[in-house]
Amino acid sequence: MKFFTMFWDYRDYFFTGVQYTLLLAAIGVVCGFILGLVVALARMSPLKIVRFIGHAWVEFLRGTPMMVQLLIIHYGFSQLFGVNFTPIQSGAITLSINSSAYLAEIFRAGIQGVDRGQGEAARSLGMSQGMSLRFIIIPQAIKSVLPAIGNEFITIIKESSIVSIIGVTELIFQSGSVVGITYNGMTPYLIVAVIYFILTFTLSRILGVFERKLKASDNR
Repeated sequence: MKFFTMFWDYRDYFFTGVQYTLLLAAIGVVCGFILGLVVALARMSPLKIVRFIGHAWVEFLRGTPMMVQLLIIHYGFSQLFGVNFTPIQSGAITLSINSSAYLAEIFRAGIQGVDRGQGEAARSLGMSQGMSLRFIIIPQAIKSVLPAIGNEFITIIKESSIVSIIGVTELIFQSGSVVGITYNGMTPYLIVAVIYFILTFTLSRILGVFERKLKASDNR
């Protein structure tokens, strides 16, 4: 009973947290999608320096904690370059670049998984390598890795909680505010846990339905 009473009494805090959490996750996936595709193509470039940059990008971002990346962007850039990001901007940038490293590997696997005959057939029809990538290979690769992209979205929803340390008013930050008001160190975090579960479970069900529809359309 106390659980529902607290949720209702402080619903504005939790709803605000949900809005910022979903906003950050959406930005992270959309920007990470675009940047990840660029990095994936860079990793498969015939130019060694471009491949090296793409490889270094992926390895550094996957090999360092997201919290460190967030602190570097929010505080380090301000001291070194005089670039001052707002907390929401720093959070969105961190989630985007971190997501791009994982999505780059997903895209690279998807592109390499497309039958080589597809590209050869496209070039035999007079398409350049760039056109065959744009119109033939990449669309098929993206379609094959959509479930993995959806899983990355779910991951970002959960990992967005880290931006609370720089003052972004997402779910964890808002639950901390409720703890400070109520002096209850358990119930607000239980509410947030349930909210995260509802968000991720709902999204996973939606992705499951979408994936089944894709498989059904492929079998026709």
